[in-house]
Amino acid sequence: MTKHNSRRDFLKTSVLSTGGLLLGFNWFGQEASAAQVVESASNSFNAYLSIQPDGIVTILSPNPEIGQGIKTAFPIIVAEELDVDWNNVKVVQAPLDTKKFERQVAGGSGSIPHSWQRLRKAGATARQMLIEAAAKRWGVSASECSTDKGFVVHTSGKKLSYGELANDAAKLTPPTDVKLKDKKDFKLIGSTVKGVDNYGVLTGKPLFGLDFYREGMKFAMIQRPAAFGMKLKSFDASAAKASAPGIEVVSFKDKVAIVGKSTWEVKKARELVKIEWEKASNLESTDEHNKIFKELLDSNKAEVRRKDGDVETAFKDAAKIVEAEYQCPFLPHNPMEPMNFFAHVREDGVELVGPTQTPQAAQTQTAKLLNIPVEKVSVELTKMGGGFGRRLGTDYVLEAAELSSIIKAPVKVMWTREDDMSGGSYRPAVRYRFRAALDKQGNMIGYTLRGAGINAGNSTRQDNFPSGAVPNLLIDSVEHKSPITTGPWRAPITNFLAFAEQSFIDEVANAAGKDPVQFRLDLLEKAKTSPTGPIKYDIDRMKAVIELAAEKSGWGKKKKGVSQGFSVYFSHASYVAQVADVVLKKGKPVIQKIHAAVDCGIVVNQSGARNQVMGGIVDGIGHAMYGNLTFKDGAPIQNNFNAFRIIKMNEIPAIEVHFVNNGIDPTGLGEPALPPTGGSVANAIFKATGKRLRNQPFVEEDEKMFEGIS
Repeated sequence: MTKHNSRRDFLKTSVLSTGGLLLGFNWFGQEASAAQVVESASNSFNAYLSIQPDGIVTILSPNPEIGQGIKTAFPIIVAEELDVDWNNVKVVQAPLDTKKFERQVAGGSGSIPHSWQRLRKAGATARQMLIEAAAKRWGVSASECSTDKGFVVHTSGKKLSYGELANDAAKLTPPTDVKLKDKKDFKLIGSTVKGVDNYGVLTGKPLFGLDFYREGMKFAMIQRPAAFGMKLKSFDASAAKASAPGIEVVSFKDKVAIVGKSTWEVKKARELVKIEWEKASNLESTDEHNKIFKELLDSNKAEVRRKDGDVETAFKDAAKIVEAEYQCPFLPHNPMEPMNFFAHVREDGVELVGPTQTPQAAQTQTAKLLNIPVEKVSVELTKMGGGFGRRLGTDYVLEAAELSSIIKAPVKVMWTREDDMSGGSYRPAVRYRFRAALDKQGNMIGYTLRGAGINAGNSTRQDNFPSGAVPNLLIDSVEHKSPITTGPWRAPITNFLAFAEQSFIDEVANAAGKDPVQFRLDLLEKAKTSPTGPIKYDIDRMKAVIELAAEKSGWGKKKKGVSQGFSVYFSHASYVAQVADVVLKKGKPVIQKIHAAVDCGIVVNQSGARNQVMGGIVDGIGHAMYGNLTFKDGAPIQNNFNAFRIIKMNEIPAIEVHFVNNGIDPTGLGEPALPPTGGSVANAIFKATGKRLRNQPFVEEDEKMFEGIS
C-alpha cells in the first residue's frame, strides 16, 4: 500500500495529470450515490475516488486514524463495491473539509455505522459507470457485463481493465441509482486485510503528530498550574532565558510557555523557570472524595433517570434483599503518543497540523479563540498514537494556536508524559449503590441503582439491561462539581458501570441460588414476554452473544482447576459477552483466558476487528486490575508510569474472539469489548477465591490476594 502526504499530492498523481476518471461523491444523507465527474482541482464534492489509466485506484479516507483501523476499513468498503483488486488500491488521508465530508470524527464507535451505505454507494457508482463504458465500446448490453478484480468482463469472455476504461467512463453521466452487491457475494469485506499504514509504522516513517516538522518552526512546552484549583501568581524566567540562545518565555491563561529551537533545550529551560501559584478554588484530595461519595449516595437531590412500577412496595414485600456498592477511581488516558500540535497563525489564515479526534471542533474553536472566520482555519490530520477519548478535546490544539498568535511564528507544542498525566482530562471517579429485591422463587422483583459521580454528568445508562426486565426499578444519579477536569474515556461511563452492574447481577444470581448465565437469560426472556417500560436494547442480539460465549467457553462444564466468570454488555449499538477463566497459582488468582462473543454486525476487516476486541479486553483488564489516579491538595500523585501501574506483557491472558454472523449492517466496535471485561474477571476471581471485588483497582482492594503474582 502506498501513502501520499496530502490532497495536493493525491490530485497531482491522479487523473488531473493523466486524464483518467475522477469521481466526487456526496456523502450526505442517502443521496451518497449521486456522483459527478470532476474536471478540475477546484471542485466542491465530498469525497474522491480516482482511477488512473494504469489501473491504480486512489481512495481518499476522511476520518481520523487513531489506531482503530478506519483508514483501512473505509477503503475496503469502497473497494468491495468497486470490485477492484486490493493490491491496486492507494489510500490517502483527507484533511478536514466540512463541505466535502460529514462526521470527520474518531469517537463513539460511530464511523463505520455512519458511513457504511455512503461508502458502498460510492464504490458501486464507479463500478456501474465502468460497466456502461465497456458495454458501449463492445456494442453490447450492460446487463451482459460483470466485474472482477478491476476488470469488466463480457459473457463472451472479453474483458477490459478499469484503467483501459477510465477515460471513456469519465465522459458518462453518473447514475443516480445503483444496485449494491448482495452481501453473500462480498470478497474483500469480511476477509483479513493488513493495515495500510502497517509498513510505515513498523519502519518508523513520519506518520504521527510527533513526527511532523516544518522548516523554521519553533518548539514549545507549557507549564500548567501545579494543581487543579490553582492559578498563576508570578514567574521569573531570567535563568531559563539565559540557558540557550533564543529562548522565549510568555504567559497566557494561567500558563507559562517556554519556546525555543529544540525539544531538549525547551525542556531544560522549563525546569529553570521559577513559578509561584496561588489558590483559585478548593484543592481536593482523594480522601475528601471518599467523604463526598457518601454524601452524594445519601443525598435527596439525585435526579431520577428512570422509574418503573412500585419500587417501595417491591422491597417491602421482598423475601431477600441484596445490597452492594462499587467504586472506580479517576484514570488518565495515557495514549502512547502524548498530546502535541502544530499551529501557524498568519495574517491570511491559520494552519493546524496534528493528531485530533475532532478536527472540525479544532477548527471552529480556533476560529472563535482568534476571532477570525472559520474558513480561514485549515486542519491537516496526522496518524495518532492512541487517544481513547483524550483527543476529543481541543485544549492542546488551542494552546498551540494561541501561542503562535502571541509569538508570531509557527510553533509545535509538545507535552511530556508528566504533562499528559497531570494536565487532565480524566475518566470521572464514580461510586454506585445497588439494591435488588428477590421473591421466594429467587426472581428479581425490584432493582435500584444510584450513580454518584465527580464531574461525571449522568453516571448511569438507565435504559440498559436489566431495565425493562425488572417490574419495579429506580435509577437515579447525583454529581459533584470539581475543579479536576474530566472527559470521555474509552466507552464513557460504561467502562466502569458495566463492571459494577454485571458484578452485582452475579451477586443477585448467587443470592437467588441460580446459574449466572441462566439468570441473565431468564431476565431477557421476561423483558421479551412481559417488558416493563421501554426496551432500548435488542434482546435477541444480547441472548445470542450470551449463548455463543457460554458455548465456546464450555460454561457449566467443569474444567479442572479453572473458575469461570461471566459478563455481557451492550454499548455503541453492539453486544459483547465474555467468560474469564481464572486459575490459582500458589493460591493467587491468575487470569488464564478470556472468551469473547461479539455482535457488531458485519465485520469489515477480520484483522482490524480482532485487534479492536483484543485491545479493548487488554485495556479493560489492565485498568480494572491496576489503574488508579489519586489526588493530594488538587495535584495528581501519579504522574508517570513509575507510579501509575499498567498491565504488563506477561499479564495478558490468551484471548479467543468469536463474531456473531447475523448479516446486519455494522455497528460500533472500537469501544464495546472493554466494558464487560472487568465484570467477567471479577466474577471469575470470586468463583476461585470467594472474595467479591467491588472497587477498582483490584490489586489495591486486596493487596494480599494479589501479592507476588506479577
